Amino acid sequence: MKKFQSFLNNDIMFDVLSRIPAKLLLGLKCISRDWHHTISSRAFIKAQLENTGLVLTGFILQEKFMWCKVDIKAVNYIPVETIGARVQHMVFNFLPEEVVVLASCKGIVCCRSCLPSREPTIYVCNPSNKEWIQLKWPAHDRRESIALAFDFEPSKDSIDISYKFKLVRVKQVENMEEELFFTFELYSSETRTWRKSNEICQCHSNLIKNKGIYIGGVLHWLTDDDQVLTFDVEKELSWLISVPVPSLEFRTVPEACIGESEGRLHYVQVSEEGLHVWYLEDYYEFKWTLKHSKSLEEIEGEYPHFFLNLKNRVSERVSLDSSPWMNPLGFKDGVLLMKVSANLFMYDIKKNKMAQACSILDLNPQSTSNPTVLPHSLSLVPLNHA
Repeated sequence: MKKFQSFLNNDIMFDVLSRIPAKLLLGLKCISRDWHHTISSRAFIKAQLENTGLVLTGFILQEKFMWCKVDIKAVNYIPVETIGARVQHMVFNFLPEEVVVLASCKGIVCCRSCLPSREPTIYVCNPSNKEWIQLKWPAHDRRESIALAFDFEPSKDSIDISYKFKLVRVKQVENMEEELFFTFELYSSETRTWRKSNEICQCHSNLIKNKGIYIGGVLHWLTDDDQVLTFDVEKELSWLISVPVPSLEFRTVPEACIGESEGRLHYVQVSEEGLHVWYLEDYYEFKWTLKHSKSLEEIEGEYPHFFLNLKNRVSERVSLDSSPWMNPLGFKDGVLLMKVSANLFMYDIKKNKMAQACSILDLNPQSTSNPTVLPHSLSLVPLNHA
């Protein structure tokens, strides 16, 4: 009877705990050995992901110099929960060296050694459980983009599945005719080798914000020429998608970013016309649908304690030489992280709620002109068997 009661209690505990978000579970693991064993098991991780899914917990922000070959080492983690939360600065201190963040996918983060480095290395890690894998970074180039494709569907995968990932390295090269195009190299955690894809994409644009957004098997990079570069990881096919409204439609210089919400690619744009959010409805017809729209006057009217003369400030930017007053940095699950003047704000477009996340001074800034911003979700997914 005692064995049955113990089994029943464990079963109930398993069910209750599997409905708790990962952020709280990380603390509960310390209560006892039994709880730690339960929460760390693959069966529990699978059940917890099925019950709660991945919830956006913050944005990783790292500044970078535009022309200097030395990397900025400071990494900031800005929590989505703005009440009582502070910017964290020691998120990756479990790694053997200081790093530059490259990509984030389903709680897993890809980063590389800060340059200069004696032995440049790529790390794939889970900051939640402090597990990491390292691999060589051949022919390293700080200008290249490395994206992470990590697939895990708890409803389909078995308990004993290995958590596999791929990295896609994108380089822009020039041929003899002075034509520019992108090439793609892939790394597989199964083969543990790099190989070059036969696919190329002719494009004279540069990759800018939010590099390597992974959605439904496809990676996305925003370019500086009103296009989104895409790459199907399995089929190894690339194509360019035009953004919904080109920059030339505006009198001033607009700012934009891309992100994922509800399994769709989203495009966020700030201009003198306001804040607009579209989602891509059809990849092949390049059909965008407007999801959210708000004028700058409306934003200022709803949040007068945050903003003053917002439209005038945004409209003053008529060339790329000046810094944007209002800059969308990252978007995930309906939450937009944006910089306005010297502050960062979280804007939830579903709830129509704006909150100040932090001041630029909280980031110990060195160069705020072009930061890398990655959305992140705390996850229990292990990497030690990937």
